[in-house]
Amino acid sequence: MDAKQLTTLVVRPTLKQLGLHSKAAEQLVVGTIYQESRAKYLKQLGSGPALGVIQMEPATYQDIWDNYLAYKRSLANQITELASMASLDEDMRPDVSQLITNLAFAVAMCRVHYRRKKPALPKAGDLDGLAHYWKDHYNTHLGAGTVDEFKENFPLEVLNC
Repeated sequence: MDAKQLTTLVVRPTLKQLGLHSKAAEQLVVGTIYQESRAKYLKQLGSGPALGVIQMEPATYQDIWDNYLAYKRSLANQITELASMASLDEDMRPDVSQLITNLAFAVAMCRVHYRRKKPALPKAGDLDGLAHYWKDHYNTHLGAGTVDEFKENFPLEVLNC
């Protein structure tokens, strides 16, 4: 997937629609996509449960809805509006499969995952800061990914688009 197109046609407009846009947030989401799935895998390779280009596990998805979005009704409604109507359950919660089939929805869930973390985002363009933030708050110390790997996979062309 072309990183500039992903940024300008999906990530930026989605984050702006949610009122959660900043250049740093945009770069962190794009960097996460390229680190987690190389912007091409929709299901975790091997037997892992992670889904979509953001490679979010169903348990993490459920936790975000149960313990964050349940208390942020306006934001939850905005994210639900991005989902397919057919994916909504009886509680109007989108099915986890939207992480695979709906790119804007996946971007929104990635941003919300970071939004619920207390530390401020690093400055836009701070690749080392973005990589450490991803490792600390998305991949965590238990994950196999590394800060150096994030920096290697980051599409540098999005820093100036």
